[in-house]
Amino acid sequence: MAESPLSESPYEVLGVSADADAAALRLAYRRALRTAHPDTGGDATRFHAVQHAWVLIGTPEARAAFDRGVRNGSGGPSASTREAWAPAAPKRPRDSRPLARSYGHPGGLTRERYLDRIREWVGRGVEVPDPYDPTLVSRAPREIRHILADALVEESTARSLSTLGIAYTIWHDLATDAAGPGFPPKLDHLVLGPTGLFAIQSEDWGGPVALKRGELVGEALAGERPFRALAARAKAIGRAARVKPTALVIVVPDEYAAEPLALGGSIRGAAVALVRSSRLASAVREGIPGSAHLGGTEVMEVRSRLQAVVRFA
Repeated sequence: MAESPLSESPYEVLGVSADADAAALRLAYRRALRTAHPDTGGDATRFHAVQHAWVLIGTPEARAAFDRGVRNGSGGPSASTREAWAPAAPKRPRDSRPLARSYGHPGGLTRERYLDRIREWVGRGVEVPDPYDPTLVSRAPREIRHILADALVEESTARSLSTLGIAYTIWHDLATDAAGPGFPPKLDHLVLGPTGLFAIQSEDWGGPVALKRGELVGEALAGERPFRALAARAKAIGRAARVKPTALVIVVPDEYAAEPLALGGSIRGAAVALVRSSRLASAVREGIPGSAHLGGTEVMEVRSRLQAVVRFA
């Protein structure tokens, strides 16, 4: 996957706003160097990030080039990044093997939210020629970049799940209005097959997360309780169809999970798992440890019940 929209800009690395003057920028750089230096208890990776940020915006010439979107091979978003962030046309499969049956538009509602928010942030009446321009995205508030990052991982998950084969049925962007106030209005993915019924949420918080006592923890979460929200969304759909998920799965970019597959007990009888993106398809094919498999007749019955009630966001 291309660089995440949540990747820190050099201004964020140094802890200053994009309109900081040169004196404030130099002061922030020196302060960040002292804090991050390994000899003073800092982190080597962060120390190098501070140095790289200064290369990108430390001189008037470099800063002007960065603000215009020019990178000169020094890293950061590029034209290829822009292409990766923009919606992609459907690709024909490389082989003729049957793919999983799939319904809905993965990432569709999230992209709509991103476009609404980025245009609102730019300002009413101001034209936005390219809402996926890397420079525009890098200057947007983190909340808006988070929405785009989530759309990208939802689409990546959908591509991975499509390889499961004809034994599986997948629904994307399912409406879950009945989950209650305060919960997102949709479930990203619902997967049904012989290894179970999986309620799956795709997330990119821009930082590492881990499972602890059946819930995710991590600085990037900012107080969120993702598995609690996922369970509520799955329950809303399951109640309408009179079915129960066998597994609740949150999938994140590989670099943000310490293990390919981490288990966290169960919620209402459904196994809880945090899964790296690259491990997701195989985890579904094998089944999540602790979750029930389904017989052929049971799969058909559950599919019929879900098809009768599923609505898309």
